Parts: sequence; structure tokens; C-alpha cells
Amino acid sequence: MKKVLLKIGGMTCSACSSGLEKFLNRQDGIESASVNLVMNNANIQYDEQKLNIEQIEKFVERAGFESLGIDNLQKEEKKQNNQKYKLISLGILAVITLYISMGHMIGLPAIPYLDMHKNPISYSIALLILAVITCVFGWDILKNGYKNLIHKSPNMDTLVGLGVLSSIIYSLYGTFMILKGNYEYVNNLYYESAVIIIFFIKIGKYIENRNKDKTKEAISQLMMITPKHATVIRDGKEVQVTIDEIKEGDIVICKPGEKIAVDGEIIDGTTHIDESFITGESMPVKKEKGKKVIAGSINYEGTIEYRAEKIGKNSTVSEIVKLVVEATSTKAPIAKIADKISGIFVPVIMLIAVLAGIIWFIINRDVSWSINVFISVLVVACPCSLGLATPLSIVIASGESSKKGILIKNSEALENAHKVKTIVFDKTGTLTKGKLSLSKIYNYTGNTLILENKGKDKAEGEKNRNEQSEISDSELIKIVASVEAKSEHPIARGIVNDAKERKIKLEKVKEFQSLAGLGVTALYNGEKYLIGNKKLMEQNGVEIIEQVEKDEEKLQKAGNSILFVAKENELIALLGVKDNVKENAKDVVSKLKLFGINVVMLTGDNEKTAHAIADSIGIDNVIAGVMPKDKAETIENLKKNDGMVMMCGDGINDSVSLVKADIGVSVGSGTDVAMDSSNVVLMNDDLEKIVELIEISHRTIRNIKQNLFWAFFYNLCMLPIAIGVFSPLGIVINPMMASIAMTISSVTVTLNSLRLKRIIRKISL
Repeated sequence: MKKVLLKIGGMTCSACSSGLEKFLNRQDGIESASVNLVMNNANIQYDEQKLNIEQIEKFVERAGFESLGIDNLQKEEKKQNNQKYKLISLGILAVITLYISMGHMIGLPAIPYLDMHKNPISYSIALLILAVITCVFGWDILKNGYKNLIHKSPNMDTLVGLGVLSSIIYSLYGTFMILKGNYEYVNNLYYESAVIIIFFIKIGKYIENRNKDKTKEAISQLMMITPKHATVIRDGKEVQVTIDEIKEGDIVICKPGEKIAVDGEIIDGTTHIDESFITGESMPVKKEKGKKVIAGSINYEGTIEYRAEKIGKNSTVSEIVKLVVEATSTKAPIAKIADKISGIFVPVIMLIAVLAGIIWFIINRDVSWSINVFISVLVVACPCSLGLATPLSIVIASGESSKKGILIKNSEALENAHKVKTIVFDKTGTLTKGKLSLSKIYNYTGNTLILENKGKDKAEGEKNRNEQSEISDSELIKIVASVEAKSEHPIARGIVNDAKERKIKLEKVKEFQSLAGLGVTALYNGEKYLIGNKKLMEQNGVEIIEQVEKDEEKLQKAGNSILFVAKENELIALLGVKDNVKENAKDVVSKLKLFGINVVMLTGDNEKTAHAIADSIGIDNVIAGVMPKDKAETIENLKKNDGMVMMCGDGINDSVSLVKADIGVSVGSGTDVAMDSSNVVLMNDDLEKIVELIEISHRTIRNIKQNLFWAFFYNLCMLPIAIGVFSPLGIVINPMMASIAMTISSVTVTLNSLRLKRIIRKISL
């Protein structure tokens, strides 16, 4: 299966997007299609054995829309500029039409030869010509409305198109009667209604598009964050090149005040770099040789040289843009409900309009009034604002969250975050800093007491002592670090880093094996070493005597993770490895509890060590000693008993658990933003971002509900007036006023959505 993200032209409301989505999902070869109204795109997964992009684009055209290709931003910008000039031209036509048809009502002088009473024929023909020209400007509305009606997916354009065509057809009949000499029909022309309806619909679409562009501002800023030029070393000389000319492996120079051009690794120099646009971390980060740099970040002080590693579409910025766009192209549950309502709403409105027109004709036999009611109902009830209610807020929330270093990969996670009842934290690398170091060594080689306990008496202990040569602490660290060097586990990295700090040279090992949830084994200088937890020792028949158990208990009480070290199935050492808790972990746990959320620590570490750390940060529920394969089962059980569960882990050892949770949050993944296992990626180690995520989710859903209220409020208020329920009281609406009311509805929703941007920016917990 392949994925493609196509830009779509011609969508105007949720009925458009849902109609196109349904049409695409019915096509053979398309696995799934999700259409986003705000981003004007379709995220399509298809079988490349059956379809290609050209065929998919033909499906889009058959549905009544236009494919603008893959990420064709320049073409979209040009089209927007054209729309501005078309709208100005259409406005001039609308003013002329209103002057001719209604100028006399407010005392304006009549245009010679176009007076409706003195020259009814030229008057009606002039309005007909203006209406035809206006229909040319609004041809996209009429065409889309017709195609969606044919495909049994009527939308806003269908309602407007029916209203406009009804006005023109009835007016054409009046014009025909005027040409025959029946001049009384001059009062039954509705050309101006057709012109003004199209004009105000076009105004509404233009305003919506401008406001939708503002919602995409965060994404656009990310796309423009990297510099256009950079300095690279070519043939020993500094050469300025465009960013597109940088190749993987090039040495790039970045001076103070300049931006990093591409992702890479520093090979010379030390500086502080502002990565706030990626990580949300406000303080500059110290960078030196061996450290990674991210494209678009700002170099504060020193000149550095770095090797280009990720360029173009592979860069961190490109990955973030891709994931944010994909997130806005997914459907949140609340959006799916709005789409279903919209899909039912349009046919129901068409039926109501027909019935209202027929009933009024039966009541008063006034064709003009019946058509007025029919057109007004169609226009005033257009579900454009309903279609914008959800996607506008989702796009704003996703874009602004990415600025805070919270990368939300699908809109369902954004919607559900505030519903979470239980948050499960992995310990190492999530609640703790993940930078482990040796805190205590119990070296049993040459220890007479230990060896005596293994034998029957002191003499046998001495014999064991002679057989087991004594190993110094330094040599012991060298052995353990050499074996653990091939492991990716945080504890292993801590041991290796500790050895490097002690300037211990590591040796190569053979037959290395990593045993999930147990530890590692390898041959060092021809001898087999087992390094891991107590389970690993028990499975290999390594004897653990009472003295060792007492030492183990001491380490556990001090909050250490423990490594048992065995040589040829003989225990030779016990290592205590300690990790420091993150500074804000206690505050975050406290805030989550205030939200009424149950906080759980889930770890493979032993009970005593886990409880020591949990107690220090205020976590009451601890599930310890859990194997990686069993963590997912634990998450499933919590979901059954506690409701919606969020899992927060480092994204490496917890991948299965992250997938099983309702919301998986990968904490501190840095530049590894393409993590498939998580729904949310936090670009730094700041646990406060989890609290912010929940608050953003809460504010976003509240904003969406407000939008839906206003969308329905306008329809429910204006629909009875359009039907004519209050006409006996003198409260009526004509098609022109109906189009204005519909435009106000859409503008209200878009402005309320834009308000969310300011709200999210103020969230800083």
C-alpha cells in the first residue's frame, strides 16, 4: 500500500469534503481516504498494483473537484490571487445590478433606457445579461453542485446552485412574458437575487479561505524556518550555496546569529543553540563536538562546523511538517459526527425547501412568494459553517502545539487527551533522566566470606578462592562495560558512559546476546559472562546466597537498579546503578492528580527500587518487575478497569505498550519524530508538556463545541424565518438576506477558531 497527499480545489463545505471522501472510498484500489476541508487535501492510501496517482486524480475530477497535485503550494497561491480580482469584478457587477433593479426604491436616478416602468424590455434584458455574466463567475459553484447531486452527495453548492437556477429560470419566464407584451411581469424578476447570492457566497468563501490560511500559519512557518543559503567547505574553501545544493556528508559552517541549514553532527566548535521552535525549550542548549543540531535552530555565540546528515524531505523539520499535515488530515470522532450530520442535513433541507414552497403556493397561490421561500431556505441553511467547525480548530491546535514541542500525530489523540482517566509512566528515561551511573559495586571475587558460604567450611572456601582469581573493581567495570557496549538499554549506556569517564578502554566481545527483560550474555576473553537481573541468574542456575540478598536489599532501598554479574555461572559481583528523577516530575504528578487522573508507574525494575522512586515523586500505584511483553497486557487490563489510558514512555523499549494504550506519548525522543508507536511525540524531556497536552485538548474540544453551537444556532434561528413561519408578524427574509446570514455564520465560526490560537499560546503550566 502507498500513501499520497493530494491538494484539492473546489471544496466549500463539510458536505463537499465528506462527499468526496465517500466517493473515493467507494473506488476499487483505494484502501482509505480522508479529506480535510481546511487543508484542502486528501490523504489517500491505495494499492499501487491497481492504481496510480493519475487515476486517483481522475476520481477526484469525476467527483466534481480539482486535483492540484502533490503539495503544489505555488499553484494554490496563484489561484488565491486570481480569486481576489474575480471577487472585485463580481462586486462591481453586483453594485450595477442592485442599482438597476432597486435604485429607484431609495430615490436614486434611473439609468436612461433602463427604467423598469418606461423601458421594461431593455430593463429585463440588461438584468439577464448581468445575471449570465455573474453565473460565469460562479460557474464553479453551479458545476460542483450539479456533480455532487449526480453522485448522490448533495452539498452546499447544490443548495446554492438550486436557489440560483430557480431564480434565473423563473425570471427567464418573466422576461419571455415581458417580450410578449405582458409588462406586469417586470415585478416578478429575480435576477438580482441570483447575482447577490453568488456574490455573497463568493465573499464568504474568500473570507473563509483567508482565515483558513491563518490557521495554517504554524505549518507555513515550519516550512520556511530553514535558511535559503549556507556556507560549506568545498576543496578546502568556504563556499556559499543554496540549501538545495547541500549534500549528505558535506561540512557546513554556521557562524553566530545564523541558522542551522540542515540536520547534522558537530565536528568542531562549541556554542549555545536555540531549538525552541522544535522542542519548545525556551533556554538555549549547549552544543559541542559529537552533539546533533537541527535545521532551523539559531546559533547564538560560537562558530561551529557540522557534518550534514539529514537533508530535504528527511530532515526533522520536514518530518514534523509531514506529521502535522497528516494529523490535520485525520478525522477526530467529533468531526465524523459533524460529517454525518452534514451528509443528512443537505437532503433534508432540500426536502424542506420544496415542501415549504408547495405549501405556500397552496395557501396563497402566489408563485413569486413560493419561489422566494424555496430559494431562501436553500441558501440560509447551507452547512458551510458546520463543515468548518471542527477542522479549523484541529489545524490551529496541531500547528500551535508543534510550536510548543508537542507533536500530535492524529486528531483523535488531540480530542481524547482530556478524557484520559489513567496515565501510565515508564520509569527509566521518562520519570527519570535516563542518565544512569554506577553508585555502588559489591565485588565478590576474592571475598573469603562469600566463598565460604558457597562451600561447607572455611577450607573449601579457601579452595574456591584459589580457583576464582580476584578481579579489581576497575577490571570488573571494564568487563561489564565491554559486554554492555552492544546493548541499547539505558542501564547499559550508563555503565558504558561511566567507564568512558573513568577512561577505561573497552574490549571486543563475542557471541553477544540480548535477552528481553532479562539482560545480556557474551564471551569476554573466551569466558562467558551473564549480566542482568535476578531472573537471568535463576534461569541459568547461578546460586544467590543470603549475603548477596542482603546487599541487594541495601541497593534497592537506596533506589538503585541492580545488575547481577556472573562468570561461567558463578556470581562475581552486584552493581548498583542509579538514575536521578527529573526535577519537575513531582509537580507534574501533583497536577495530574488535581485533574482527577490516576497516575501509575510501570517498570521492569524490582519492587523496592520502583517504590523508592515512586514515593519520592508522589506516585501511589506501582507495577514493577514487568517484562516488556507483559507491559502491553498490563495496559489492556488498565483500559478495561480504569477507562481511557495514556502511556508515556521513551518510545524504544515501550513501543508495544504505546500502541496498546488509547494514547501513546513518546517522551524525549528528540529528532526521532517519525516514531510509529506513539500518537504524540514530546520533542524534549519536559514532563510539563503532558499537562499542557491535556489542557490543549480540553480547550480545543471546547472551541469545537462552541463552533458547532454557532453553526446550528444560525441555521435553527434563520430556517423558520426563511420558511415563512413568522411572516404573519411581518418577519420575513429574502434570498439576498439569506446569503448574507449564511456568510455571517461562517465568519463567526472562523473567528472563534482563530481565537483558539491566542488561548493555546497562553497555556504554560
